Amino acid sequence: MISGLPGTGKTAVAAGVAARLHAVHLSIDAAEDAMLGAGLPSGWETGVAAYEVTRAAAEQNLALGWDVVIDAVNDSEPARQTWRSAAERAAVALRFVLLTCSNREEHRRRLESRRRGLRHLPEPTWDHVESRASAYEPWTDRHVLIDTYAPLETVIDATYRRLAESQ
Repeated sequence: MISGLPGTGKTAVAAGVAARLHAVHLSIDAAEDAMLGAGLPSGWETGVAAYEVTRAAAEQNLALGWDVVIDAVNDSEPARQTWRSAAERAAVALRFVLLTCSNREEHRRRLESRRRGLRHLPEPTWDHVESRASAYEPWTDRHVLIDTYAPLETVIDATYRRLAESQ
């Protein structure tokens, strides 16, 4: 479970780790973008539904024996409980990774310059990220903390190694 604020590199790191593990990569933003494209209204309920759709896809893949790497902000306890429950139902280990970018200017630059190709889900503004950061609930779960202020391949390597060590 790759977590963190928008613009910290969740999707890129999750994709890189999933490729190394030959695992399934699922993204909340991709699910929400598809839901918006199908005509659902933008809002909190659609965001929660995107977590549930992704959870269901994760559970199906886990039942087939695949490892799953998910990227999501996970800024609240109910969001994190989604993944705890899914792991419990699938009888698999859950590992949380929290990405953070220690350089505020670089974090903002990455956020404002990214183009993810999502057609219906708008890119968050820096003000939105700051608002989410101030409301981000503290972690109670054991988690791996990764600073993404480094080249992407270095961050993927560090994340992969730290996950292997935490098994």
